Amino acid sequence: MSILVAYATKHGSTGEIAERIAATLRGWGQTVEVRPIGSVGDVKQYDACVVGSAVYFGSWTKEATEFVGANSEVLATRPIWLFSSGPTGEATQPEPKQVTEFRGAIQPRDHRMFGGQLDRHKLSFPERMIIKGVKAPEGDFRDWGAIDAWADSIARALAPSATTA
Repeated sequence: MSILVAYATKHGSTGEIAERIAATLRGWGQTVEVRPIGSVGDVKQYDACVVGSAVYFGSWTKEATEFVGANSEVLATRPIWLFSSGPTGEATQPEPKQVTEFRGAIQPRDHRMFGGQLDRHKLSFPERMIIKGVKAPEGDFRDWGAIDAWADSIARALAPSATTA
């Protein structure tokens, strides 16, 4: 089985989550390609997909939203999982509005929201001003154990069943 893990990231945190998911899937013996959304070719070549996006102000990135929209016909025929990365500190966020739309269009098997990472040194001046204004806490809030457990659940879902062996 060939699995695509595609992601949209602005400062790298979501890409690191995608890499971790791919590593876990590979540990289960899966063939996995990890790609930034902008470098994904034809999604028809993959048997399953995991698509993730950074979340800003409650929304997936434009690039990720357009990717799912442009490939929805194919994605709807594959097992697909979605993840979002964004909240920092103790903050929780509602599911990004695009995910609700995707549920009808591509019927993902699951969507998970993972904590993000905020390093002010990676931000532009306008981004630093916004972060200062909303008082977002700085640090790495990704729960690697939860990310690994979710990737394990994907691998189990894609494993050949005992009845087909």
